[in-house]
Amino acid sequence: MRLETRAPGKVNVCLFLGPTREDGRHELVSIMQSVTLADRLRLEDGDGADAVDCPGVDGVNLVATAIAQFRARTGWAGEPVRISVDKRIPIAAGMAGGSADAGAALRLLARASGIEDRDVLHEIAVALGADVPAQVRPGRVLATGAGEQVERVPGVPRYGVLVVPAEGSLLTAEVFREADRLGLPRSAKQLAVAHQAVRDGLPDLPDALCVNELEPAALSLRPDLARTLERVRAAGADVAMVSGSGPTVLGLFHEVKAAKAARDHFPGAKVAKPVGPHGGEVLAA
Repeated sequence: MRLETRAPGKVNVCLFLGPTREDGRHELVSIMQSVTLADRLRLEDGDGADAVDCPGVDGVNLVATAIAQFRARTGWAGEPVRISVDKRIPIAAGMAGGSADAGAALRLLARASGIEDRDVLHEIAVALGADVPAQVRPGRVLATGAGEQVERVPGVPRYGVLVVPAEGSLLTAEVFREADRLGLPRSAKQLAVAHQAVRDGLPDLPDALCVNELEPAALSLRPDLARTLERVRAAGADVAMVSGSGPTVLGLFHEVKAAKAARDHFPGAKVAKPVGPHGGEVLAA
């Protein structure tokens, strides 16, 4: 048996930050959009035990955890599998590459086992992490709660995304702690106002709502990113923002050709486009 799928990275077209919940996670309102910058995963028969081959990622990763959780939750006792990950999404870049891989692994396991129950997959995804539920089925979603409440937003918008990686990394937990220190989170009432504004702006948000409220915390920890944001705006981006918790910087361009022209000014940058659910189709290899 050999199955393959893509694991599209995601960008937070908007991210509004709310209060901390009892479980320690922050409430948020975010439009998460899958893009064509994607890892590739292959599931094959294993040899003796489940295994994950993911060059460049040390230790236990979310794909290995996804396999274990899928077996535990569904009771599937199929033969061991090996999942290989070809990384294309920058690691620790604020584009949820690990979560995308976990979501893709769940799709592969569902097909391999014949257990393609979306509710079950969602429950497993919630246990894996806040970004995973939106990645089980690629596309555009309105995510609330801590990211586990996912509402599909139909359609695939047309714009170009300039992806400008940065050296080093920013730990998501540290960025959230810095956001708390800076007093960035909204009150529950203020978050509800943002939630309504986002709903009213769908399906395609106006530029004014394309805001990442974690960005000031990321800039506090990495002031050098401010210069990159300035350069991306100067290159013609309609919106420039830090991607998620960073340190990658994004430029959103209404015209894809403008994003491609701007790419020449940033060595190592890539241009991606939004994708829908078809971007995560599982195919026989």
